[in-house]
Amino acid sequence: MVPRLQEKFRNEIAPEMVKKFALGNKLAVPYIDKIVVNMGVGEGLTDIKILEKAMDEMAAITGQKPIMRRAKKAIANFKVREGGPIGCKVTLRKAKMYEFLDRLVNIALPRIRDFRGVPTESFDEGGNYTLGLNDQTIFPEIEYDRITRTQGMDITFVIKKVQSREQAQELLRLFGMPFKTGKE
Repeated sequence: MVPRLQEKFRNEIAPEMVKKFALGNKLAVPYIDKIVVNMGVGEGLTDIKILEKAMDEMAAITGQKPIMRRAKKAIANFKVREGGPIGCKVTLRKAKMYEFLDRLVNIALPRIRDFRGVPTESFDEGGNYTLGLNDQTIFPEIEYDRITRTQGMDITFVIKKVQSREQAQELLRLFGMPFKTGKE
């Protein structure tokens, strides 16, 4: 079963990008290579159960088991020791990536209170886009009654073959990413 957004990319988005940016063919079209979901859990240093709960929630949201991230350096001001657990991360590719993007754009983002769109300034030099969320409860997979604390996350869209920031933004816009308009 091919995900809906993957079919949309092949049949609608790629031809439109070729036409709009005068690309040579479909193979020159920028594409989303992977989506990386990162959750920093500072309290994981003192209570590992909090980190395990965050990892379970991330697994429910993404459909893939996260890996535990450990501190590379010791930072005395934050009481961080080298090798201490500080967060978790998931890298999504192919079908799971398209399914997560579909749920994020069509279900989760519209559930944010007073949502007016995602910022357009979060692109880096390579055309990758990073989106920060403050609350994991916007995803329907998380049961609101079972969470003990709200946890934020960073979602990075790694885009390949992009030549300009405008190409990357147009690609995500065609996938349905609701960017803020200039009027707000």
